[in-house]
Amino acid sequence: MKLLEERILKDGVVLGANVLKVDNFLNHQIDPVLMEAMGNEFAAYFADKGITKILTVETSGIAPAVFAGLALGVPVVFARKHKSLTLTDNLYSSTVHSYTKNTTNTISISKNYLDETDTVLLIDDFLANGQAAKGLIDICQQASATISGIGIVIEKSFQRGRQELEEQGFDIYSLARIRAFEDGIVKFVEEKGNN
Repeated sequence: MKLLEERILKDGVVLGANVLKVDNFLNHQIDPVLMEAMGNEFAAYFADKGITKILTVETSGIAPAVFAGLALGVPVVFARKHKSLTLTDNLYSSTVHSYTKNTTNTISISKNYLDETDTVLLIDDFLANGQAAKGLIDICQQASATISGIGIVIEKSFQRGRQELEEQGFDIYSLARIRAFEDGIVKFVEEKGNN
């Protein structure tokens, strides 16, 4: 997605060898115009998959997931990383390690919002090693829900996440695929469709 790639080049900041900071438009401050364009792109790609729900992990996946849900006309459910007074039992849960934050969290979704009748699109902000996607896949398997595909805002193609998920047979659509960080500059995978 050219618009997203341009924004990454303009406002993204490369930190070290493997981290891209995009808090100017995705992870802290959110650009709703860009989110709407991304949601429409996900909706167009997955339009014929019979999706009934979109799942993501709080917090950075919520904005693109909501705009995709709006475009597809389906609800969005986000896995919580922290328990609350209102989310204590009757849960599907999985453990997810965050590469960027170097933390492990238990993510949870209420059984009231996901079951075997659902056809699910998973959306996340980043794909690196695939841990968040694997956690959501685990939750969908616990619920016997069908996974129609995985939408990723930014994929770090030099890490193993895509390969491992494709080996499991999942359809992955990434809006921006990064080939490498070279001298602090983002280099994109150059292929038609970027998926």
